[in-house]
Amino acid sequence: MAGTGLMSLGSTSTYVPQSRSTANTTNNASATTGIVTDIRFESTSTVGQTNVPVTFGQVFAPGNLGANVSLVGRLDTGVTVPLQVDVKAKHADGSVRHAIISAVLPSLNAGEVRTMTMSRTTAAASSAAASASLINAGFTASFTATIDGVRYTASADELIKAGKSTTWLEGANANEWQVWAPLTSSTGVQHPHLTARFAIRWYPGVRKARVDVAVENNWAYEPNPRNFTYDASLVVGGQTVYSKAGLNHYHHARWRKLAWWGTAEPAVNVKHNVGYLIASRAVPNYDQSISISEQTLNGYKTQWTSAGNEPMSVGAASGYMPMTGGRNDIGLLPGWAASYLLSMDKRARDITLGTADLAGSWPTHLRDKKTGFPVSLVDYPAMTATARSTDSWNPKTNQYEAFPGCAGAGLCDTPYTPDTAHQPNFAYVPYLITGDYYYLEELQFWASWNNVASHPGYRQYDKALVVSDQVRGQAWTLRTMVETAYITPDNHPLKSHFNKFVDDNLNWFNQNYGAGGAYANGLGVLTNGFAMSYANNTGIAPWQDDFFTSVMGHALELGFTKAEQILKIKARFPIDRMTATGTCWLFSADYATKVRDSEGSPVYANYAKTYAVNHPDMLGLDCNSASMLKLAGLKDGEIAGLAASIEGQPTIMQPALSYAASVGGADGKKAWDMFQARKVKPDFSISPQFAIVPR
Repeated sequence: MAGTGLMSLGSTSTYVPQSRSTANTTNNASATTGIVTDIRFESTSTVGQTNVPVTFGQVFAPGNLGANVSLVGRLDTGVTVPLQVDVKAKHADGSVRHAIISAVLPSLNAGEVRTMTMSRTTAAASSAAASASLINAGFTASFTATIDGVRYTASADELIKAGKSTTWLEGANANEWQVWAPLTSSTGVQHPHLTARFAIRWYPGVRKARVDVAVENNWAYEPNPRNFTYDASLVVGGQTVYSKAGLNHYHHARWRKLAWWGTAEPAVNVKHNVGYLIASRAVPNYDQSISISEQTLNGYKTQWTSAGNEPMSVGAASGYMPMTGGRNDIGLLPGWAASYLLSMDKRARDITLGTADLAGSWPTHLRDKKTGFPVSLVDYPAMTATARSTDSWNPKTNQYEAFPGCAGAGLCDTPYTPDTAHQPNFAYVPYLITGDYYYLEELQFWASWNNVASHPGYRQYDKALVVSDQVRGQAWTLRTMVETAYITPDNHPLKSHFNKFVDDNLNWFNQNYGAGGAYANGLGVLTNGFAMSYANNTGIAPWQDDFFTSVMGHALELGFTKAEQILKIKARFPIDRMTATGTCWLFSADYATKVRDSEGSPVYANYAKTYAVNHPDMLGLDCNSASMLKLAGLKDGEIAGLAASIEGQPTIMQPALSYAASVGGADGKKAWDMFQARKVKPDFSISPQFAIVPR
């Protein structure tokens, strides 16, 4: 939770992005001409490059790109670049929500930055390359794990030849085929737990291929799960591109490596249009006036390059997720991802994507052998990762749905402890901006694990209700759930599952906190689950409540319209803490707030009563007066609760208040203006994960 903030990084110099242009965001789904947005390609090479393949993910605001409209690229040199647009998800109006775009840049000089506009054009048929063209070019890639002297192997090219691939990208510029198989010995014995999954991205025009391999130990219902230690070797085109002796692969975890066939990895940093990304509402409205500290960005580079980032490590995340205190990985987005969005700097990009790669190291990955996808409560409504196995009985199937126990004492030890209440947002932004299937599945794996990290009865089985958790756990579970439902491709079997889970949760909160609901109260605070765990079960943590409010605001912006009702209810609390008559905004961000007289008694009817109970010594004093400031030990215009910290309670309040202001009418605007006028503020150039402002 709130703490003293990040350690000082020394310098106050800032990184200034090369542009923050706001592209045409006119909502016109029928338009077939006009610039939609732009993107920049930054060479990170010391030599010139030709025929540079690039693929990136792109979100679109509703109505910006019609379902039957494509894009054409034009570089600032005047050169036209054909674009391949693989549409993955659409908005409710049928316009494109998320697509993966592939191109081949004719050239990119050393250190050069080229801007490419992307304009609407009439969609045209695009011929795709057959997988045979890749094989005929001589492509080979395989992974080997040697366990106790036995070599287990999976070969991507052999799987493609056998016709066992599924298609992720398809067109003239890029084709991506996904294949997987259990690791198999030379005698044909399949390993019961270890598999290799390859995503081979082939650029036929330039005869180059990206090899994306994920090695997994994560079958949900395979008996006797355990850790495995092996010597790992990834060979591409006859060359060993990665090897590690004695790799300890934890149970229900996976790891990833990228390599290139036919060329070295293209040295290009893809820089999205920040203004357009934010205007699309796919990401929160981070304050674009912030320039990320150069020392912060250098700190990320040092952290990423000097810390352990090998498979089965966790990068920038805290290995003990339940750890309390100020943390850079807490928020709608972690600090590193928010820094990346506002800077588009490669140093922040590397740690953002790298930590998302390493999100596979946690024991939260449960893949269903029957479907091939992360497990779902729709298929196993009684499954649980935390409750007793006897609580997992499914009367419809007459089976227990608890996961198999570990193969033996000590065989499933892992240094990492996952948690819903302090869970970073690992993979959402990485998938948005890359379109890599690995990141999509990371998002789905974490959303699925959150669902099973509860008692089946408490979550009402396949409803996936979050209501029995800590308030912060409810917030972060719902954050991951709504983002997964929003961005999962429309044709993915789990899309409808996650939409159902979101709908069931929003229905519960609207019914129970709406007029006449079981938890309705005049303050607009959450009291279900473990909310009332302060002051002898009479108080709540406003900062946890603010987490939840911000998630509801984010959900509404992602298009989940049912979130509006509960957001308007929740908006009362941050607004009243700033503006309620008889109160003072200096105490709007208390660590804990008493909201009822005793356990079982009703919640106070209004915030004036709440303030009087919690701050009786301030009654009768003028707000922000010299006498009040002296008594409270505050500076002029300083909100109590570590106001200058980037992770203090007032800072955590900011996203909740910004979303509240968007639905709070005149009172919401007044509250926000008062908050912005405060004199003691954090330096968001250090880390902007809470630097969200109203739209």
